[in-house]
Amino acid sequence: MKVSDILRVKGGTLFTVTPDHSLADALALMSDEDIGSLVVMEHGDLVGMLTFREVIKAVVKNGGVVGTSQVREVMDAAPLTCAPTTEIDDVRRMMLERHARYMPVLNQRTLMGVISFYDVARAVVESQDFENRMLKAYIRDWPVEEGAEPAAKPAA
Repeated sequence: MKVSDILRVKGGTLFTVTPDHSLADALALMSDEDIGSLVVMEHGDLVGMLTFREVIKAVVKNGGVVGTSQVREVMDAAPLTCAPTTEIDDVRRMMLERHARYMPVLNQRTLMGVISFYDVARAVVESQDFENRMLKAYIRDWPVEEGAEPAAKPAA
């Protein structure tokens, strides 16, 4: 399974801000849209990610208030990224190693979407459920060898 499979199911809605947005406005957008991250774009290029992790660090550093900070002061300027062709197993490893909850998906320099650790976990579970159903169907329909006795049915 590839990242493009997750994006196809997830849809294409993206929420972005510029580095010059106020942190307060970015937080309001995150709250209004019930999202955990924003992609930070400047002149059409990805320049960072803003997640609740960065926000919490900034608020704690600022004595418990958002203040007048701009997104550029708080964002992760070197976010972990992947391509639509990246395998889900590779994404899972990368996210675990970096403790990343969100990952922008880039096709060269074009932002295709953002996947979350939740999206990856859901895709893996769905894939495993499908494989389990296929294996169970295969075992249930296993041909009986010639001369072998059929399996005994369990007593009621």
